[in-house]
Amino acid sequence: MSEPVEPKEPEWKRKQRLARIFGDVLPETTKDEREPSAESGESGESASDRWLKSQVPPHHGG
Repeated sequence: MSEPVEPKEPEWKRKQRLARIFGDVLPETTKDEREPSAESGESGESASDRWLKSQVPPHHGG
């Protein structure tokens, strides 16, 4: 006997179900394709870049 054939799930529904379970694995766009966010400030630096630069000791330049 063969196994019962289940109706094929639409692609969009399958993706929605997988995203709900596993989250979005890959973003729709890459970082360089997106507009700079307000978080990055006017200089285009991320918050982590600003933090790292603020941690440089004065004797190492600035």
